[in-house]
Amino acid sequence: MSDEVQPGFVRLRLDLSYDGTDFSGWAKQAGGRRTVQGEVEDALRTVTRSRDTYELTVAGRTDAGVHARGQVAHVDLPEAVWREHHEKLLKRLAGRLSRDVRVWALREAPSGFNARFAAIWRRYVYRVTDNPGGVDPLLRNHVLWHDWALDVAAMDAAAKTLVGEHDFAAYAKKREGATTIREILDFGVRRHADGIVEIEVRADAFCHNQVRSMVGALLFVGDGHRGVEWPRKVLDARVRDSAVHVVRPHGLTLEEVGYPADDQLAERQRQARRVRVRGQ
Repeated sequence: MSDEVQPGFVRLRLDLSYDGTDFSGWAKQAGGRRTVQGEVEDALRTVTRSRDTYELTVAGRTDAGVHARGQVAHVDLPEAVWREHHEKLLKRLAGRLSRDVRVWALREAPSGFNARFAAIWRRYVYRVTDNPGGVDPLLRNHVLWHDWALDVAAMDAAAKTLVGEHDFAAYAKKREGATTIREILDFGVRRHADGIVEIEVRADAFCHNQVRSMVGALLFVGDGHRGVEWPRKVLDARVRDSAVHVVRPHGLTLEEVGYPADDQLAERQRQARRVRVRGQ
């Protein structure tokens, strides 16, 4: 994941979406499990008739069962391969890939672009319904059913208390050597006319399981098991609370990834690679 593209290569930006239902997440895994990264890399190797596998770097790795509508990745291809295939590459990928993953755009990336480190925010939406009859069968792989009535106003108020830069250790699965400090830019809850409740959060980045843990806390507020102040109390404690459940993945979708202007990409990379320190 170098800032620099190696001589003789060209960096490409891929915009893609996928239904995560039948994938074991984004990242390649041992044991032959089906992953989005593995599927796209295999298709890319096949349609370019290459012996080598060109590794993708993604804006945000999604877990098994999580969907994406606005995922972004980059790949470095040899210039000769790009020249030979670029006019028909997108259409050939569409013909090779399974129907649950699509590459919508594939183009040369501007100087300094890195799908992961140049991103300034990621936006996720978690969808849930409290309809007494359950979930519309056509939406069952994308909407969670919560069998208690939800107070959306209370959930929204609770979500607002988590906005800002905080240590989210209480809502994250700790990884060795990784910080749990993140900055939430927007966090809100709304109900649509069809009854679907959307929990939308935008942040510079997210810890493992952070979004699904925060959603679990908000659902406890929405159904009256906890007060509006409880999610913030959990946050301030900085330790995992057994009452906070990591909700099922299928309600979660990565909707969009944001990047700065082209002339700010390199500086953004430098900032993102630094270890996050609280208050700096």
